[in-house]
Amino acid sequence: MKRTVFALLLSLAACGDNLEGELSLGGADDELCRPPAGTAAFFDLDQEPCRNLSSYRFFADLAGQTAGEGVVPYDVNSALFSDYASKHRFLFLPSPMQYQQNGVFDLPVGSVLIKTFAYRSDLRDVDSDEALVETRLLVHADQGWKGLVYVWDQEQTDARLQVAGGIVPVEWIDGEGEARELHYIVPNINQCENCHVADDSAQPIGMQARHLNRDYAYPEGSQNQLAALSALGLLDGAPADPADAPRAAVWDDPDSGTVEERTRAWLDINCAHCHSPTGPARTSGLDLRAEQLEPALYGVCKPPVAAGAGSGGRQYGIVPGQPDESILTFRLESVEPAVRMPEILRQTVHQESLALVREWIAGLEGDCTPPE
Repeated sequence: MKRTVFALLLSLAACGDNLEGELSLGGADDELCRPPAGTAAFFDLDQEPCRNLSSYRFFADLAGQTAGEGVVPYDVNSALFSDYASKHRFLFLPSPMQYQQNGVFDLPVGSVLIKTFAYRSDLRDVDSDEALVETRLLVHADQGWKGLVYVWDQEQTDARLQVAGGIVPVEWIDGEGEARELHYIVPNINQCENCHVADDSAQPIGMQARHLNRDYAYPEGSQNQLAALSALGLLDGAPADPADAPRAAVWDDPDSGTVEERTRAWLDINCAHCHSPTGPARTSGLDLRAEQLEPALYGVCKPPVAAGAGSGGRQYGIVPGQPDESILTFRLESVEPAVRMPEILRQTVHQESLALVREWIAGLEGDCTPPE
């Protein structure tokens, strides 16, 4: 039955109630896919997904998270907050992707975006030990983008395919030196797609010029990512000079932009996949894309479409000069499921970005007094 595996996985996820159960096809030690001879990375849409992450050969060093043959590492200017998890990102392409000045690049069928979520033991030390928790694959299948989730074993030797998600206890020392712990939620494959919906179909988020236009420390030396991908023959149509491509600010780097530019960049990567004209929250009328320049559309003096617990009794999304009166800050500082934004897979408050958002709102001029 050709290329029906994702439909099967979706039905298993919908029916499964064991959050920590593995995909139960074949024997415990049997691999589901059939890796071809050689050492290069592969992903075959005609086969079952591999039970073990290692079978794809995406990594030359699995535990060390170094890219394998045919896989390219990358990073984004500002990242989606995931309860203080660090992330390792990689790209597997069967043929070049097409550059877009604005919006998501056109990636060919068979492309795989690979993202590993991990926790450093001490956030104050970038060289501290790191525990790998899960690796998500976003796969461009014939029928669209689909997610696969692999959860790492305690020995950190491999990750196993999980259909229905899971819960993994994690602990770390935060930036203030305080001990933190969390029951990290691994999404099921349906939840993977919830954050990637646009125009009612799934698509990547970070594969855009403004997010990728930055330097990366490749083994051969630091180079701009757009230029590197073009030189490798994996990106067609990009400007010869990366300075001619859009570039988002880095939210926590004051040298990369103003407070407003950095705040809008953080809201863009964390919120705009839902709050945009094509996102699942488009009925709210809130557009948090960085390219949206109309204040009323990105929330300034904008009343909520539906008042309720999510508004906290506040009247407007953003009240200039008054972060404590703004719905935006109310939702970002909450962990209540009916209030928090983003609404899924977040259990903690991102205090550092919240401080930036509050600083931005406090510096806005004007008021929301209706005209008489």
